[in-house]
Amino acid sequence: MTIKEAQQAVDQWIKTYGVRYFSELTNMAVLTEEVGELARVIARKYGDQSFKEGEKDNLGDEMADVLWVLLCLANQTGIDLTAELQKNLEKKTSRDKERHINNVKLK
Repeated sequence: MTIKEAQQAVDQWIKTYGVRYFSELTNMAVLTEEVGELARVIARKYGDQSFKEGEKDNLGDEMADVLWVLLCLANQTGIDLTAELQKNLEKKTSRDKERHINNVKLK
Protein backbone atom coordinates (compact mmCIF):
# COMPACT_ATOMS: atom_id res chain seq x y z
CA MET A 1 0.00 0.00 0.00
CA THR A 2 1.39 3.41 -0.92
CA ILE A 3 1.01 6.44 1.30
CA LYS A 4 -1.56 7.84 -1.10
CA GLU A 5 -3.52 4.58 -0.99
CA ALA A 6 -3.33 4.64 2.80
CA GLN A 7 -4.72 8.18 2.90
CA GLN A 8 -7.53 7.10 0.58
CA ALA A 9 -8.28 3.96 2.62
CA VAL A 10 -8.50 5.94 5.86
CA ASP A 11 -10.74 8.52 4.18
CA GLN A 12 -13.03 5.80 2.86
CA TRP A 13 -13.19 4.13 6.28
CA ILE A 14 -14.08 7.43 7.95
CA LYS A 15 -16.81 8.10 5.39
CA THR A 16 -18.19 4.55 5.69
CA TYR A 17 -17.89 3.80 9.41
CA GLY A 18 -16.62 6.85 11.24
CA VAL A 19 -19.48 9.28 10.50
CA ARG A 20 -16.98 12.17 10.15
CA TYR A 21 -13.44 13.15 11.05
CA PHE A 22 -12.88 14.37 14.58
CA SER A 23 -11.82 18.01 14.64
CA GLU A 24 -8.18 18.73 13.89
CA LEU A 25 -7.60 19.72 17.51
CA THR A 26 -9.18 16.50 18.78
CA ASN A 27 -7.10 14.46 16.35
CA MET A 28 -3.95 16.24 17.53
CA ALA A 29 -4.83 15.25 21.09
CA VAL A 30 -5.54 11.68 19.94
CA LEU A 31 -2.20 11.60 18.09
CA THR A 32 -0.44 12.66 21.28
CA GLU A 33 -2.27 9.93 23.19
CA GLU A 34 -1.31 7.30 20.61
CA VAL A 35 2.34 8.39 20.66
CA GLY A 36 2.24 7.98 24.44
CA GLU A 37 0.91 4.45 24.08
CA LEU A 38 3.68 3.68 21.60
CA ALA A 39 6.24 5.12 24.01
CA ARG A 40 4.90 2.92 26.81
CA VAL A 41 5.40 -0.25 24.73
CA ILE A 42 8.90 0.83 23.68
CA ALA A 43 9.82 1.63 27.30
CA ARG A 44 8.73 -1.85 28.34
CA LYS A 45 10.21 -3.71 25.39
CA TYR A 46 13.54 -1.87 24.99
CA GLY A 47 13.84 0.15 28.19
CA ASP A 48 14.10 -0.63 31.85
CA GLN A 49 10.40 -1.13 32.52
CA SER A 50 8.62 -4.46 32.28
CA PHE A 51 5.17 -5.24 30.96
CA LYS A 52 2.43 -5.18 33.56
CA GLU A 53 0.19 -8.22 33.90
CA GLY A 54 -2.21 -8.21 30.99
CA GLU A 55 -0.19 -5.79 28.85
CA LYS A 56 0.89 -6.97 25.43
CA ASP A 57 3.87 -6.31 23.21
CA ASN A 58 1.76 -4.71 20.50
CA LEU A 59 4.43 -2.46 19.05
CA GLY A 60 3.24 -2.74 15.46
CA ASP A 61 -0.38 -2.05 16.38
CA GLU A 62 0.61 1.06 18.34
CA MET A 63 2.70 2.30 15.39
CA ALA A 64 -0.29 1.73 13.10
CA ASP A 65 -2.50 3.73 15.49
CA VAL A 66 -0.06 6.66 15.26
CA LEU A 67 0.01 6.39 11.47
CA TRP A 68 -3.81 6.20 11.31
CA VAL A 69 -4.30 9.47 13.16
CA LEU A 70 -1.51 11.16 11.19
CA LEU A 71 -3.24 10.09 7.97
CA CYS A 72 -6.52 11.50 9.31
CA LEU A 73 -4.87 14.84 10.04
CA ALA A 74 -3.27 14.91 6.59
CA ASN A 75 -6.59 14.16 4.92
CA GLN A 76 -8.57 16.76 6.78
CA THR A 77 -5.95 19.48 6.26
CA GLY A 78 -5.40 18.72 2.58
CA ILE A 79 -1.83 17.47 2.91
CA ASP A 80 -0.47 15.05 0.32
CA LEU A 81 1.88 13.05 2.54
CA THR A 82 3.62 11.43 -0.43
CA ALA A 83 4.65 14.81 -1.81
CA GLU A 84 5.55 16.15 1.63
CA LEU A 85 7.69 13.12 2.48
CA GLN A 86 9.51 13.43 -0.85
CA LYS A 87 10.22 17.12 -0.17
CA ASN A 88 11.30 16.29 3.38
CA LEU A 89 13.74 13.63 2.18
CA GLU A 90 15.23 16.10 -0.31
CA LYS A 91 15.57 18.72 2.44
CA LYS A 92 17.25 16.27 4.80
CA THR A 93 19.58 15.02 2.08
CA SER A 94 20.62 18.53 1.12
CA ARG A 95 21.06 19.66 4.73
CA ASP A 96 22.50 16.52 6.33
CA LYS A 97 24.24 14.53 3.59
CA GLU A 98 27.63 14.95 5.30
CA ARG A 99 26.56 15.79 8.84
CA HIS A 100 25.94 12.23 10.03
CA ILE A 101 28.77 10.64 8.06
CA ASN A 102 31.19 13.06 9.71
CA ASN A 103 29.71 12.70 13.20
CA VAL A 104 32.30 10.92 15.34
CA LYS A 105 29.55 9.99 17.82
CA LEU A 106 28.02 7.70 15.19
CA LYS A 107 31.19 5.77 14.40
